[in-house]
Amino acid sequence: MKKPVQKNKKPKKELTIDQKINRRNFISFTTFAVLGGAAFGGWRWLYNSPLETPGITAGTRAPLRRALNKTELAFRRIFSNNNLVKTYPKSMAAKNVRHNTDIGSDSKIDMDAWRLNVNKSTGEKLQFTIDQIKSLPKTELVFSFKCVEGWDQIQYWGGVKFIDFINHFGLQDQTQLGYVGMETPDKGYYVGLDMSSAIHPQTLLAYELNAEPIPFKHGQPLRLIIPVKYGIKNLKRIGTINFSNQRPRDYWAEEGYDYYSGL
Repeated sequence: MKKPVQKNKKPKKELTIDQKINRRNFISFTTFAVLGGAAFGGWRWLYNSPLETPGITAGTRAPLRRALNKTELAFRRIFSNNNLVKTYPKSMAAKNVRHNTDIGSDSKIDMDAWRLNVNKSTGEKLQFTIDQIKSLPKTELVFSFKCVEGWDQIQYWGGVKFIDFINHFGLQDQTQLGYVGMETPDKGYYVGLDMSSAIHPQTLLAYELNAEPIPFKHGQPLRLIIPVKYGIKNLKRIGTINFSNQRPRDYWAEEGYDYYSGL
């Protein structure tokens, strides 16, 4: 039996450099077009999605809010009070501290009459003077203050740890709740904080900036410094603190921003 005659295969023609470049360009362009089309389709779907139902949060598309809430849960599950933000020597702190907004802290206030109002979940109401707060052990913190606008600045603050304030004045039972709400005296600005962030060991009720009393425009006589959050959560001029198991209202969350606003 005769073996079939094998035909000699023609050698594969090698592509020229120009052909290789053209092929790579075609693949790159096609990939870009497909991904770009998918991204545009996703953006268009999100843009045409219904707005969320106004409440504690508002102003953004419902699917985006659901995604933000899922992200918050993920961050809260891995959050630990052992994770501290980076600190710096005092020599690196800005002498001219950036000032962004006066919302809730531009109205006239009698500093001598100022009191910190604390409303417990039981309905009990407490008041504290600035001297009572200053009598507690002071903590100094030099860290990078970060803004959602994209800038950051090393700043030097001094005050009492919020957890020390809680422990000294017998508010430990309130830490079993889910949230802390804070408002300015004129109610013009307000923030809601998850409890784990509020009692983080670097969260301060601050009364000093660069080792001097806080200037009026930065929240005199007492403001919140919470390094694990963006600047929008660092409320100036605290008037009232509330404890709750329900999310407190939050100024920027009502404008469509992330409620958690963690770093």
